[in-house]
Amino acid sequence: MNKEWSELNKLMQTQIKKEDKFSEGVKTLLKLRQQLFNELNQFKEELSREEFNAIPFINADGYHSKTIAYSIWHIFRIEDIVANTLICQNEQVFFSGDYQNRIGSSIITTGNELVKQQIADFSETLDLDELYQYAAAVKDGTNDILLNLSFADIKRKITDTDKERVKSLGVVSKDENAYWLIDYWCGKDVKGLIQMPFSRHWIMHIEASLRIRNKVHPN
Repeated sequence: MNKEWSELNKLMQTQIKKEDKFSEGVKTLLKLRQQLFNELNQFKEELSREEFNAIPFINADGYHSKTIAYSIWHIFRIEDIVANTLICQNEQVFFSGDYQNRIGSSIITTGNELVKQQIADFSETLDLDELYQYAAAVKDGTNDILLNLSFADIKRKITDTDKERVKSLGVVSKDENAYWLIDYWCGKDVKGLIQMPFSRHWIMHIEASLRIRNKVHPN
């Protein structure tokens, strides 16, 4: 793991556990998220469209077995679902912004159900400019949510009502590679969600994307 990202993530996790350090912890998290998003923007500057669709580690186990385009979709669909449907009970950015049509996606899910060539084929269908618009909108919306959370808020557990709401939206595939996500999210409190979809999940997929980038676009 990138040392600076790892250190920021560890610092954030320590800070948000303490009421008197909580606001500093949120600021640390926003700093980490911006650094990571800068990496995504760098991809857009330097990679060709074909390189966003490339899947050089198609038979590998791990996050690097995807494409960069897919990884961006996956990171921000998960964040949108968790931030808006589970934490805030708001409409997802994906729906309010008509992003399925704008991005040209055949699915509304997280994409966990897709494997190997399906991931590559899916990636080719996405409007990259609109995907980046979506990613930025989700990031900014989540940042606003984080800035408005109190220390007491992060102890709130996800309820059965929240769980049923996610199920009813059809945004998580019932495929065995995907449906476990609902139980995973709903077994956490808000602090647990901050520590995974909003931070560590980004790190894992962006580091995997850097590995893909280095393979398909060597310096």
